Order: sequence, then structure tokens, then C-alpha cells
Amino acid sequence: ASNDGFAAGVNAGLTAASGCDVLVLNPDIRLDPGSVAALRESLLRPGTGITGITVPRLLDAEGQVHPSLRRRPSVPRAFAAALLGGTRAGRVPALGELIIDPAPYLRGGVAAWATGAAWLISADCIAMVGHLDERYFLYSEETEYMLRAADHGFVVRLAPAAVAIHLGGAQTRSPSLWALSVTNQVRLHRERRGMAAAGAMWLALVLSETLRLIAHRHAGRRRHLAALAALARMRRWPQRPTAGAEPVMARPGYLCFSAQDWWYHNRAHSDFQLMREIARHRRVLVVNSIGLRMPLPGRSTHVARRILRKLRSVAKLVRRPVPGLPEYYVMSPLPLPLYHIRGLRALSAILVRAQVRAVCLALGMRAPVIITTMPTAWDVVRPMRRHSLMYNRSDRHSEFPEADRATIEGLERELLCSADRVLYASRSLLASERALTGERAHFLDHGVDIGHFRRRDAAELPADLARIPEPRVGFFGALDGFLVDFGLLERVAAELPEVSLVLIGDATHPMDRFEKYPNVHWLGFRPYEQIPAYGSGFAVGIMPWLDNPWIAHANPIKLKEYLALGLPVVSTPFAEIAHYADRVSVAAPADFVAAIRSALAGGGAGTPQSRRDSVLGASWVARSAELIELAEGQQPSDSKPVRP
Repeated sequence: ASNDGFAAGVNAGLTAASGCDVLVLNPDIRLDPGSVAALRESLLRPGTGITGITVPRLLDAEGQVHPSLRRRPSVPRAFAAALLGGTRAGRVPALGELIIDPAPYLRGGVAAWATGAAWLISADCIAMVGHLDERYFLYSEETEYMLRAADHGFVVRLAPAAVAIHLGGAQTRSPSLWALSVTNQVRLHRERRGMAAAGAMWLALVLSETLRLIAHRHAGRRRHLAALAALARMRRWPQRPTAGAEPVMARPGYLCFSAQDWWYHNRAHSDFQLMREIARHRRVLVVNSIGLRMPLPGRSTHVARRILRKLRSVAKLVRRPVPGLPEYYVMSPLPLPLYHIRGLRALSAILVRAQVRAVCLALGMRAPVIITTMPTAWDVVRPMRRHSLMYNRSDRHSEFPEADRATIEGLERELLCSADRVLYASRSLLASERALTGERAHFLDHGVDIGHFRRRDAAELPADLARIPEPRVGFFGALDGFLVDFGLLERVAAELPEVSLVLIGDATHPMDRFEKYPNVHWLGFRPYEQIPAYGSGFAVGIMPWLDNPWIAHANPIKLKEYLALGLPVVSTPFAEIAHYADRVSVAAPADFVAAIRSALAGGGAGTPQSRRDSVLGASWVARSAELIELAEGQQPSDSKPVRP
């Protein structure tokens, strides 16, 4: 056992209760009867903003109301609290972080954040915001989480009918806890506002603790001295107090060789979704795709554009592209994607490995968990020090039309035999390769961003979609010729002239074949952030796949995204869809148009809410926690890379 801190304990509960609203209670909280029901009722009640978190009215041990609501922390408010005291400053909203006005405690109200001794978090909020940041260890993690929830459009609301007695007191009695709470305020400001703002907050807190040290001649002097000492020598992150416990930053980093390019591909892909969630708890470096082969005229589409795009990606060097995720890094190494030429393949591996190693060393990732989705990364990672090697077997890349089949099949086989774990999103693909992977195979289903994929009102539909006549049958995603049955799409357009067929996504297949159909609307690529708004305007979501080896072992993320939006879904058959037969209409190409007609007329299997409810447990938060457990449960292979 180890003392992993408040956030780690809450995160364990969030993982265990995936898809549920979660009530967080300190051990020193005593709830009045009916308070949980009141919190949940407040969570569901419409009001200003989308309620993601509700808190009770807190009373102290004497039964007096304890001010627990806060305004957004800022440097001016910290200086005002230092000079006037938190309570006096709180009487003026511009000066005080603490909300003193009794009205919201009696009638209910919203706040930037609230005391984290008792709070109910909605399933939608958890799905969108993720887990608490464990780096704080204790104090400020609930503040950071609630401010992050606000960044995603959620509000914190006090439910006055819910009452809790908070015994409390440990923070004010313990110098070490007081010092930790003070220094974490600086850390919080650094992560959200940058180093300059953190420096100003540090000065405000030094002033505050110095004035209080002078004022408190006897009681309280030890805690203010401890706070000043901690501010003078504060670490980047708190060190765990338990003797022998593993420091937070000693946990392995994660190095992911993605099959996609962060800068140019859809960020809904599983590599990015999983790594973003893991970056809330670990340092992560995502290596953009190093490809399967060099784009060539006659074999590849948009050759010049793809080469130029890769060079632009490489020119971005190493970046932290996600606000609020300072431990999420992305890089694009310069490869020589001539994998069918043995000598150049070895040279490319050396070149890419040197670039990746240099960045890993700069980030302090000496023996990371390595996750590879691209089989061409095997030559790169083979000799690298690592904690464990995970092969994310998302597809049979050797079936990719542009791939050199023999070379890629060989790399796939070596990875299947050498990885500590092989992660499958397709049960049929797992079963077909069980002879090679044995007990190292693990089914890790795709997730869905539940909070992001929620149905928007008609007023929130994008203008270009709103102009298209209803009913709209839609598809969003890559319009690739080796995946999508374009002949079937043309049949839909021809046989359902009264229906608008809306296609959203970048196309590698000629789209001029649809110009003769006035009911076909190809809107092109749209950013991931906008996709739920477009999907909300569909009457039916479709998946018109080709029948080929690639699709046979696929598990499209868009299926769960359609369901999270509550859409009726019509799909051509493939192995994984059999597990969704109770909520999806599966139709062969000959019956596809009839299935769309039926879904339009009858609303599809189930109801919009039942379809959404069916995927609530499939959040990326839960999937990333499962991946961490698999990756860090392996026997470390820091000094001895696994060899086939």
C-alpha cells in the first residue's frame, strides 16, 4: 500500500464507476438525510449553464454556515486577501475569492469552484473533463478540476437543500499541510496562467504569510513559517510523504508511435484520445505517423500535398498543443519511408530513433512505456530502453493498399511475437492471431468522448448544415476508397431523392461522381470540435463499408459517436457490429436503402436516450485507466529490450 494522495483516490473511484455520476466525500463529512437526492436533483435541474458539479451547504461543527464557494483565483485577489484578509476582501467581488454573501448559501447559486470536501460530479462532466490531476497530491486538485470543468462549459452549483457538517481543521493545525496548500496555489497558477503569473502569485503569498507570521505572535506561527520555507524552496511538484513511496514523476512516461498525424488528421482517433487522458497523470510524447511507404505517383493519391504536409508537420518540431495538458507533447520526426529497401529501412530507423531519443532525454523519459500502432516503428523501438512495449493492433496495416505487403506483414509478426501486450479493438482480429499472442492479447475496446458527443439544439447547428433540407442522412469521417462503398452511397442518393445525403470528411476518392445528384452535399473536412454539432442535424447516421479484409477486423469509433448523439444507425455488416445488433440496423448492401427508409420512418432501434445510455460506460477515461494498468503491470524491461 502507498499514500497516493487525494486525487489518486478520487480517480480510482471515477474509474470504478465509469459512466455514472460520482459523489466525492471526505472522511470528516456528515451528510444530512436526503442530501444525496438533493444534490442529484440540482445536477439535473436546468439553470444558468450546464451543471457538471453540485455541492452541499457546509456547516461547521457548531452548526454555523461555512463559506465554501469561491470566485476564480487571481493575483489581484491574492494581494487583496494578503492585505485585508480573505473574509474582508470577500465582501467585494472584485477583491475577494471567497464568497461571503449569505444569499447563495440559502437560495443556491453558482461559483467558479467550491470546497472539495463534498461534491457530486455528473457522468457527462467526468467523460468530458477526465480525471483529477494527481500531481498536486493534496490541495488545489479540486480547484483545478472545477476550473477545468468551467473551461468545458460546466458550472459548479450549490444545492441549498443538501446539508453537510464538515468537521475539518487538519489543514490549519498541521504546518506541513498548510505549507502544501499554499505552494499548490502557486503551482495551480503556473499550470493555468504561466510562469509570470505564478511568480506574481508567489509574491502575493509570501506577503500574506509574512504579514500573518508577524500578526500571530503565538498560535499559528509554525504553519506560516513552514509555508514561507516551502515557498522559498518549493519543488515543481510535491514529494510524496510516505517513506519509500514512488515519487509522482518517477512513474514511467508514455511514448506513443501513432498511426496518425496530430496536425492534419482527425483527433478522434484512439491514439490521441488515449494519450490525452493518460497525459493527465503521466508525461506523454506522441510521435506522429512515420508512414508505411513513400507516396508515389500512380500508387498514391495527392502525392505532392502529402509530402508537403509531412514536411510542415516536421517543421513544427516539439509542441504542447493542448491547453491545460502541459504533459502532452507531440513531435514529427523526419523519416525515410522506403521500408521495402532493406538498407534504407535500417537508416530510417536510426534517423528516427535519434530524433525521438533526443526528445525523450530532454523530457526526462529514460525508460518509457512504448506504445506503437504503426508496425514500421518496430525497427525504431527494438533497441530502446523501455518499461514495457504495447502493440496497439488497431488494424491489419499490411492490408493497406499502398503498403509493401511482405515487409509490413513481417514487421507486424515481429511485433506480435515481441510485445509485452497486444491490444486489440477487434475481437475477430484478436481471435485470428491468438496463436501468435497467447495470453498477451487483450481486448481494449474503443471509447467515446461522451461529454463532447452530446446532441445540440437546432439553434446550435452549423449554418451550412441548417441550410440543407431535412431529413438528412449523414456520414462523418474519412472518405477513403478502400473503406467506403461509394457505389452504395450513389445508390442511396439515387433511390432516396427526397432525402439529403450529407458527407463530412476529407476524401481520397473522386467526389465528382455525386455532382449529378442535387440531394448530395459533400461539406469536406470539418474540425473534430465541430463534428457533434453536424451530427446533431442527422436523422440517421450511416456506415456504408466495403466488404474487405480491412473492414472485417475494424471497430469504427464513429459507431459509438453516433450512438452517443442518440442517432439511429444503419451499417453494412462486419464482425464487431454483431455486438451492437440490439441498437443498430445491420443491412447488406442490397437492403441498405430499405433499412434507411425504415430508420427514418420508425426512429431506429431503441430511443435516442437508450442509445446514448448504452455507451456511457465506454469513456476514454475508463479506457486510458485500463491501459495504464496493463502497461505498468508488466515486468519492467528497462535494461533489456525484448527481442523476437
